[in-house]
Amino acid sequence: MASISTGHASRSRWGRVAAPFRELFAGGSDSSLARRLAGAAFLIRVVSALVAFASQIVLARWLGGFQFGIYVYAWTWVMLLGGMVDLGLGSAAQRFIPEYAERKQFALLRGFLRGSRWLACLIATAIAAAAAGLVAVLSPPIAAADVVPLFIACAALPVCGLLQVQSGIARSYGWVNLALSPAYVLRQGLLLALLAFALVVGLEMNAVTATLTAAAAAWAVSIGQSIVLDRRLATKVESGPRAYALRSWLATAAPIFVVEAFYLLLTYSDVIVLQQFRPPDEVGIYYAAAKTMALVAFIYFSVAQTLAHKFAEYHVAGDRRRLADFLAVAVRMTFWPSLGSILLLLAFGKPLLEMFGRDFVSGYYLMFIIAIGLLARASVGPAERVLNMLGERRACALIYASAFAINLVLCFVLIPRLGIAGAAAAGAIALVCESASLFLVAKTRLGLHCFAFGRLRIP
Repeated sequence: MASISTGHASRSRWGRVAAPFRELFAGGSDSSLARRLAGAAFLIRVVSALVAFASQIVLARWLGGFQFGIYVYAWTWVMLLGGMVDLGLGSAAQRFIPEYAERKQFALLRGFLRGSRWLACLIATAIAAAAAGLVAVLSPPIAAADVVPLFIACAALPVCGLLQVQSGIARSYGWVNLALSPAYVLRQGLLLALLAFALVVGLEMNAVTATLTAAAAAWAVSIGQSIVLDRRLATKVESGPRAYALRSWLATAAPIFVVEAFYLLLTYSDVIVLQQFRPPDEVGIYYAAAKTMALVAFIYFSVAQTLAHKFAEYHVAGDRRRLADFLAVAVRMTFWPSLGSILLLLAFGKPLLEMFGRDFVSGYYLMFIIAIGLLARASVGPAERVLNMLGERRACALIYASAFAINLVLCFVLIPRLGIAGAAAAGAIALVCESASLFLVAKTRLGLHCFAFGRLRIP
């Protein structure tokens, strides 16, 4: 009997200890839901970051600094244009799907689930054709080594539009794994596998081979994601008539597209401008430092991408208190893990960069400059998503346009004088200005407190 009582007491103690953790992640509150969704997204992005980091290291070592710099330049265009080619429909899915479901507009819901994907593919294909034509026209000014990788990069653009929209649809239903794994885990893993196959069969390890394998991996995972998404939607949404509100979809997505376009320009313009002033090997060094620090941005991404539809849901329902509380949780979930990650990456920055090659360690000091901007962005959490979901899309677009303009001007001013340090400084200053502007607009236009310290008081 004593042993049974001891066993019950032990289980009781462990139950009391575990209770806060169960409520933290498994409870039914909004904060628990936020942590589960963002936590799942973060775990996926951590895995993807490790795989992506490994693939970049393999590429840098197999290609060498010069060819790696060319690949980085070509694939940066894919990441830049590929994030825009859906014209904001992927993010708009998190606005339309909860709205149609809440208002029982199932015909429009079914129409959006299918029509948005086809529309994104058609738009992306047109943009890819235009980009390829531009490369052909500008091929004499463009360096000869860049031309073929850029053509291959254009071929990857149509599938980027499909991936964007499918990811937005999956996030709207809480299918975080389906939304993120194909693009951020499976694609990177397949890229490594294809690169290894290319090496085994004796293909030359250069920028052309690397870009080709990256494009093939993107096509493969998008087709697989489409098949799985269709199967899941069939169990979630009953079949029936479809209605298409193309004008409304594009009108709502347009301001979101502008915001995302300027965000992407802000993110990738430094590499593109660097290519005009510095040799490919220096571009590679900068890219390695920036991508190492970009691991921090995965936390922001995890919170913003998975929780945006909840902001729209509470706004449509008119529940301001839940909206404010949910936002406070989201901001804290962005800032504190980001701060810890920044300190960890700075502490181990040199050995991480050395994995790319000994020459890449020279970019260690860049990580400290880049960290300033990342910390500023993390301090306001998913403020950009809140503004987009709550109708302040134009103000948000203006903020990102201004931040991009600041970044671009500073890149042209600082890079010729400071080299790769100028690119890092330009990006950090632009992010500080962007974050301060997002906070002020959210405070003055929406009355919401988007900052890691302090909290909005609702009477």
